[in-house]
Amino acid sequence: MQNSLCYKLLCILFFLCIHVLLLLLNESYLVLSYLLQSTSTSRNINLGPSANPHAKPTDFDFLKVIGKGSFGKVLLAKRKRDGKCYAIKVLQKKVILKRREQKHIMAERNVLLKNVKHPFLVGLHYSFQTTDKLYFVLDFVNGGELFFHLQKERTFPEPRAKFYIAEMASALGYLHSLNIVYRDLKPENILLDSQGHIVLTDFGLCKEGISQADTTTTFCGTPEYLAPEVLRKQPYDNTVDWWCLGSVLYEMLYGLPPFYSRDTHEMYDNILHKELIMRPGASTAAWSILQALLEKDHTRRLGYRDDFNEVKGHEFFSSINWDDLEQKKLPPPFNPSVVRLSSTKNEKLLKIYSSSGGETTLVKKKKTLMAFTL
Repeated sequence: MQNSLCYKLLCILFFLCIHVLLLLLNESYLVLSYLLQSTSTSRNINLGPSANPHAKPTDFDFLKVIGKGSFGKVLLAKRKRDGKCYAIKVLQKKVILKRREQKHIMAERNVLLKNVKHPFLVGLHYSFQTTDKLYFVLDFVNGGELFFHLQKERTFPEPRAKFYIAEMASALGYLHSLNIVYRDLKPENILLDSQGHIVLTDFGLCKEGISQADTTTTFCGTPEYLAPEVLRKQPYDNTVDWWCLGSVLYEMLYGLPPFYSRDTHEMYDNILHKELIMRPGASTAAWSILQALLEKDHTRRLGYRDDFNEVKGHEFFSSINWDDLEQKKLPPPFNPSVVRLSSTKNEKLLKIYSSSGGETTLVKKKKTLMAFTL
């Protein structure tokens, strides 16, 4: 009887050992497969027309880290052959592959490639790669974040806000003409160049292939600037960008987004249900465009019928010559104090060219904003 019991116990123990061994072997196989796939893919990422097969890291003197994120770093670099400065986004291939973010990174690259043709969008000059890293060579824009200047001054006079909003609207209209929805317009994603013109950055949440008649459903953006239809998880179109434009205009005029609350749930309820209350300090035309852009029903929102053409035709922009604006013939209302590249004070003026990987900025923020995708 005792021998039979011992035999049964030994059999159970034996089969348990075999099971554990098989599990370990399976896990080892998966790890090895992933490593082999990563190595194979990391050597052959297609960078498309932006690829410069002759470029290499030793072409540059890397001066300092100006940003860090989940996928890598952004470096201020000077090209040795001509002394030009660039912001170079360096991404770790293995991290991109592990998080299955290839599509997001390549979508951002696609948008960046198209931006070179527009004066108010940061441009990608070229890209290259090594065995384990991707390098995106971007414009270096050193006039500081709009967020930084707005936090410093609290509000902008209406003529200054109008100038910035007009340049932003032009940039959004250009993206829409390429069937791209931006989806994350906010002061943190807007830079000033050395002359004071705006430059839109961070294309990690852009959605390609969305014409005026198309919709998408991804719940993404920054809480303070989410349009009502996004909060309701309804299909939405490019008019979400015009809602964000209205939110940024309101923030420039009054210091906070229109429906802001420290309590996120209360803020969401405000966005969905609270009426826009008229406040003193803005012209009739300014209030008219705020009400038109911050219309909760997107089918009645300014820009729904004829996109950018409808927006730029509003009376608020009656003093703007759009051809002169887009040729940068209109003098900016503010000229940033651009410091020397070697100065440590420049950290306050540098924007991180982030993607959906979650980069942060070196500017110390007074409010917490996040971009998220569900």
